[in-house]
Amino acid sequence: MDFRVHNSCISIAVALLLAAVPQTARSQTMEERLQRGDAVVRSLNNGAPQPALERMRQEFPFLAGATQFYALGDVWSRPGLDGRTRQLAAVAVFAAMGETAFMKIHAGYALNIGVSEEELKEVIYMVTVPAGFPRAIAASQTLSELFTERRAAPGKQPGGAVP
Repeated sequence: MDFRVHNSCISIAVALLLAAVPQTARSQTMEERLQRGDAVVRSLNNGAPQPALERMRQEFPFLAGATQFYALGDVWSRPGLDGRTRQLAAVAVFAAMGETAFMKIHAGYALNIGVSEEELKEVIYMVTVPAGFPRAIAASQTLSELFTERRAAPGKQPGGAVP
């Protein structure tokens, strides 16, 4: 394909995507998106900021900001899925990818909003089909660590949720 034709196709695709974005979404300020992202984190983390995000903010402020305004403020705050469904999906995806550190964070959020340990275990069992036993076993070990940590925490609640 000719380079100019390829660039024209990309330009048309970008224009169509921008046209599909509602005007309200395009006109939102960065501050509004950051506030929405902060609200998402606090709703999942018992009113507290997310420690990993705050640590990232120290050395990688752009990456932390982008995570907060895009991943959390734009994507995670979209309507269409409830918090339980979002967290179960995130746990499954991160487990299947072998990203157990991120899986642990989202499993903790899931527990905070009322997902049970048994439900999280079922998600890990499901991971064996698309991602294989090694990833599911690694995820199960990480999930077991999370359960142990939360059971040992003062003020624990049933299901491992910490107030």
